[in-house]
Amino acid sequence: MPQMAPISWLFLFFIFSITLMIFNIKNYYCFFYKMNLTSQNLNILNKKLNWKW
Repeated sequence: MPQMAPISWLFLFFIFSITLMIFNIKNYYCFFYKMNLTSQNLNILNKKLNWKW
């Protein structure tokens, strides 16, 4: 059974690394967050706190 040359291992490593990076970048940038801003959430965001020490 012949062994693989070091260049082939290096090429295989680069192919798997690039594939992993492309997959991770695609998953990171293709995920859409949905903002659920209802009136209750807006009231909580706009609520001002008066600290009485």
